[in-house]
Amino acid sequence: MGGNVETAALAQVVPTAQGVDEQIDWSELEEIWGTRFPADYVAFMETYGAGQLSEEIVILLPVPRPDAYSDGTGLRNETLNARGSWQMLGGRRVLDVDPDSILAWGVTSGADIYGWLTTDEDPDRWPVLIYGRHTRPTFQIHPFGMAEFLRRLLTDKEFQEETISVVLPEAHRFINWRQQKRWLDADLDPSTGEPW
Repeated sequence: MGGNVETAALAQVVPTAQGVDEQIDWSELEEIWGTRFPADYVAFMETYGAGQLSEEIVILLPVPRPDAYSDGTGLRNETLNARGSWQMLGGRRVLDVDPDSILAWGVTSGADIYGWLTTDEDPDRWPVLIYGRHTRPTFQIHPFGMAEFLRRLLTDKEFQEETISVVLPEAHRFINWRQQKRWLDADLDPSTGEPW
């Protein structure tokens, strides 16, 4: 999978104007997690950064930032939530994977968790794993990367109904967490920039 290709295709659906390069030290992140990250995730972080997609989806910061709007803990807390949910809902009986292979990259306002199964040595071949709070089945594996998953989620109504527990707006936009924080500090709705 070519990271820039998938992210460029996503940019045809979601404008990049509110994106901010997170300036991630990827070698430091690899040390923390013990692995490289998929090229489409790296490209996403360089193009959009972390923040809110289509009002309902939050793309997580890869590293903790105490000054971040919303959850500044990075991938760690939602990864622990995804692994705990897997265990609570039946573990290997429900989804036969090693829980340590679950790594979260996003959440929705409907409490879905989006992540990867890190079962391949090549991160560009990691499938997307969904823990859907109100989806059937609860755990889903999709054989493509994050950027392609997001593009399909935003453009394919049938796919959307199967993979997200909330309704997405027709118009898609991305708002980086820095802009959300500025709006909140100005006493505006951090999702829209409009007065409460």
